[in-house]
Amino acid sequence: MLNSKKRQDSNAIITVHQFSIAMATTETLLESDGFVLVLHADAVEPGSREAREAREVSGRSASPPRYLAAISACVDQASASLWPLNRHIHDHPELAFHEFEAHRRLTAFYEGRAIGSGNHSARWTVTREAYGMRTAWVAVYDSGRAGPVVSFNVEMDALPGIGHACGHNLIATASVAGSLATAEVMWQHRLGGKIVVFGTPAEEDGGGKVCLLKAGAYREHGADVSLITHPSTTTPSAMMRTTAITNFMASYEGRAAHAAASPWQGVNALDALVQAYTGLSMLRQQTAPGDIIQGRITDGGAATNIIHEHAAGEFAVRAPSKRRLAELRQKVDGCFRAGAEATGARLTLDERGGYADHIPNRLLACAYSRYWNELVRQDPAVPDDEHIPDDLDVDDARGRTLASTDQGDVSYAMPSLSAGFRIPSIPVDGSSRPGGGPHTVDFERAAGTRIAFEHALRAGKG
Repeated sequence: MLNSKKRQDSNAIITVHQFSIAMATTETLLESDGFVLVLHADAVEPGSREAREAREVSGRSASPPRYLAAISACVDQASASLWPLNRHIHDHPELAFHEFEAHRRLTAFYEGRAIGSGNHSARWTVTREAYGMRTAWVAVYDSGRAGPVVSFNVEMDALPGIGHACGHNLIATASVAGSLATAEVMWQHRLGGKIVVFGTPAEEDGGGKVCLLKAGAYREHGADVSLITHPSTTTPSAMMRTTAITNFMASYEGRAAHAAASPWQGVNALDALVQAYTGLSMLRQQTAPGDIIQGRITDGGAATNIIHEHAAGEFAVRAPSKRRLAELRQKVDGCFRAGAEATGARLTLDERGGYADHIPNRLLACAYSRYWNELVRQDPAVPDDEHIPDDLDVDDARGRTLASTDQGDVSYAMPSLSAGFRIPSIPVDGSSRPGGGPHTVDFERAAGTRIAFEHALRAGKG
């Protein structure tokens, strides 16, 4: 009954029931991400009790979001065990594809959790070292009844030198909390479907989600939608869009010669790289808003008195979409070819991977916003600007970021939600300046605080 198709396939239909926080859709609509979500009410008799219940969940009713009390109670109950898990991951940062401690702690956590109570309680089925990656894992709760397959992504890796300055411990906490609550609500109300939690390594460098997609992990488990959140210092958003990115190394091979005695005998590889670098600088004048070209010279030669036979640099190109990235990359590659043509050096471009832009699914975003905003309304201590705009176009505008993530590739495979939540960041130097955002030492410290943890739990409830 439920299957996901590739983006841009107008026949891709996901039938969404009314059991989940994220599954509360508003209407049947062809989305900008190329998917169709079909409201459960569309499959039942108009005017029936089932139709009214489905529309209540969708947000057409002014009543509180369905199951929110049960969701909140489950997350609050799990908080005592989630806090030490969150802190342990934060305090033991591990780099891409080496998240061994996080892998151990998270899989053990799911193995030790029961769903429901009494003689009919259920357990998570956990697979360690999944899909050929030593730190990937999968945890599954299957109700045994037909229904949607909701997947959560759990990030684990840290940044070199500054630890969890991207808050992946908080991303993990929110996804774990959300999966626990959804499974518990399913068990309590005998709802059909399956929850699949993917431990996804190497978001910062290597793209664990891309590896899982290529290995067929999401397809094998029949995932209908993918959910994740991300901390930042900006206002919350359900419509987070990221940029597409490609990374590559550019190297030139020339011919060495003495730079004073016989320079005419050489071919200067460094000149070729400088020519390309200068061309990129001039290209920036004519790039579109959102286009980004970044680079550094990693090998500029060994000495000043030689014609350099080798030079190399590391480069990244970003754009608002995969299509625009392909267009921009053609122009960028032209700059490198020009360097080779001008000097006679031989060019090699070594691709180092990249990510697609993230396209949020508007119906999932609408459902998340409704639950999030109700949680904000219920807590008088939460400031008004934590409210996500009811107008998704307004939220779309403020949810755009120039960062990139492998969740973008997931959004091209299935409907995706990558909601942003705010945590307070305080300067580590004690100054009066605003605290730094992701990938700063300020943010690393903020990601380990109790208040950041509480905000992650709220995102998990959403």
